[in-house]
Amino acid sequence: MSELPRTTDVLIVGAGPTGLALGVDLARRGVDALVLERAAELFPGSRGKGLQPRTLEVFDDLGVLPAIRAAGGTYPVGMIWQDGKRAGEHHMAEPAEPTEASPYEEPWMVAQWRTQRILHDRLTELGGEVAFGGELVGLAQDEDGVTARLADGGTVRARYAVAADGGRSAVRRALGIGMTGEDVDPHPMLVADARITGLDRDNWHLFPPRGDDDGFLAICPLSGTEDFQVVARFPEGATVDTSLEGVRKVVAARSHLLPEDVTEVSWASDFRPRVALADRFRDGRVFLAGDAAHVHSPAGGQGLNTSVQDAYNLGWKLGAVLRGGASADLLGTYEEERRPIAARMLGVSTGVHRGEIRRGQATRQLGLGYRESSLTRETRPEPGPVRAGDRAPDARADGVRLFDAFRGPHWTLLTVGTDTALPPLPVPTVRIGHHATYGTGVFLVRPDGYVGWAGTTAEGLAEYAGELRLACPTRWPATA
Repeated sequence: MSELPRTTDVLIVGAGPTGLALGVDLARRGVDALVLERAAELFPGSRGKGLQPRTLEVFDDLGVLPAIRAAGGTYPVGMIWQDGKRAGEHHMAEPAEPTEASPYEEPWMVAQWRTQRILHDRLTELGGEVAFGGELVGLAQDEDGVTARLADGGTVRARYAVAADGGRSAVRRALGIGMTGEDVDPHPMLVADARITGLDRDNWHLFPPRGDDDGFLAICPLSGTEDFQVVARFPEGATVDTSLEGVRKVVAARSHLLPEDVTEVSWASDFRPRVALADRFRDGRVFLAGDAAHVHSPAGGQGLNTSVQDAYNLGWKLGAVLRGGASADLLGTYEEERRPIAARMLGVSTGVHRGEIRRGQATRQLGLGYRESSLTRETRPEPGPVRAGDRAPDARADGVRLFDAFRGPHWTLLTVGTDTALPPLPVPTVRIGHHATYGTGVFLVRPDGYVGWAGTTAEGLAEYAGELRLACPTRWPATA
């Protein structure tokens, strides 16, 4: 950190996927935000490698999907090995084909370190900043803002702060917010990024346990890299050796590979799978997001994805309050909407870890929504297939692709199969004919791609927008 003290609109503590995604969303809204990262560089490992379809839609909107696509690939078919021989295939998830409404149906594998670099590049492109080597040691609030105290003696003053600093969040501890959870599995786990010879990159290689004290071993080629992700489970109470020799030892003991086939380990971690949910997601002007708010088992790939969508929900609301003239009361809906979703996805992660839920529809996150939110207004006596609070699906009609229309930091007014008169709202308007995905109606789509208001006609729409003080900018940034 340099040139301290300094001020900013939003201080984001933590430059993981959550903090970087929030930084990108705020930067494109013209909000001054500083991302503060304790480490000297971005996280170097692959810990979270699966991007779910809903997150791909978010990344489409944030302008990073082409880079994400180029950096990764589809998940390989699992190959079960027995005594050095291929014993059969194992499909890790229920197959699904893209549709017009859901163009990204399959998870996309990208090593977490690559996802973070792509988000960091996008943040820099939009004029945002990450301050590396900035360790937060204290936090104070007053009526007007937050003052963060740093280890080097400097301070940062912000109107709002967001804790995106992981499961051991220093911000959460400073606020005294507890977490309620449990160990999902008492067995320690090794996760490592390694270079390995003697295995093809077309399969996710699975080596089942061969004895009571022998845990499983999985070696997955990381798309877009030359590395494999090694995952090994150990007996309860065991000590996990994360060194090169330690990784070589477990790979050789549990597979047909030789120790020297593991040529390099670039990152390794010893962890215990657990789930936990913060008792609340907000304290005054400070918000918790990502792992600071909810800790998942890595099974099913829900942690990173739920975290990015926390940022996506909070970003437009902070932008609306700081730049769009919306009431600060809007920020109260962040915890209202996201905490129940986080609790639900913690249950999914745990179910996948224990083999009770298969990766598929439950893990893609396309069916999540906010029907019960205080921001949601469904005014139709007989709602169609898309209701207020639902994710707004993609569709192509009358020469328009809806995801293209939704892309950007704005609300979108959509009419489907009706020529009803519309109030003069300062938002882009799209009219298409009747479409089976939506049915018929008027839909006001939020900046995060969920339907905020739905009606047969536009009656009551102006009042809804007025309650939010439009909660949207009157001018759109040139760079979406």
